[in-house]
Amino acid sequence: MLTTILSVGGFTARHAARAGLPQRVRPLMAASGAYEEIASFKEVKWPEEWPFADARYFARVDETVDSDFYSQPRFVTHIDDGAIDSIRDYYASVMKDGDSVCDLCSSWISHLPTDVKFSRVAGLGMNAEELGRNSQLTDFEVQDLNQDPKLPYEDESFDFVCNVVSVDYLNKPLEIFREMHRVLKPGGRAIMSFSNRCFPTKAIAIWGQTDDSGHIWIVGSYFRFSAEWDETKACDISSGKGDPMYVVQGTK
Repeated sequence: MLTTILSVGGFTARHAARAGLPQRVRPLMAASGAYEEIASFKEVKWPEEWPFADARYFARVDETVDSDFYSQPRFVTHIDDGAIDSIRDYYASVMKDGDSVCDLCSSWISHLPTDVKFSRVAGLGMNAEELGRNSQLTDFEVQDLNQDPKLPYEDESFDFVCNVVSVDYLNKPLEIFREMHRVLKPGGRAIMSFSNRCFPTKAIAIWGQTDDSGHIWIVGSYFRFSAEWDETKACDISSGKGDPMYVVQGTK
């Protein structure tokens, strides 16, 4: 059982195999430019119980409250221009005028396409100064999701919930993913995107012990064991011109 495997040697493909989970992923950008699902993702034989129930998987090197770590604004990008283009292009392929978006772990930029007229873009992040600088947000809240995973929004409020390169910091993922499911409209999508960069002292232990393939099915497990998602799929949306970029998304 995976909950018995947490070693200094790290979380490897051998552990994935023992869980019946995919050890490798394939690129999902088809020759036509359309994004396709990883075929093996549907074929995952999930364990009966969530394989990451052991709290040690979510330990962090720096366990001080995140509000201290993020108290100073950082007006920088955490992925390179190629990866930013990748996630913006992916959003543009699935979002349309009139959509409402909840941007979790938001900052001074949201990577949303600028030519889409959103009805609402609600940002939830850690630094008020950063959020106040974000011109795409219609409203924002400051909240530490690792302290309080309850989202401050009504049921069925959004067409999309997005999280860019921050899912690796969440230490209460199932609670947060249940909340994402709650605030999404029927048919709405939660889009979790990530690369291979992070603040290593703040990332959860299991993330640092796993490669990109492992990250994909770790996030997939958050969907699988949190709520009744209608569909979950993974995409490698990397453009080849910068940092790798992956998406795991669930549809309510």
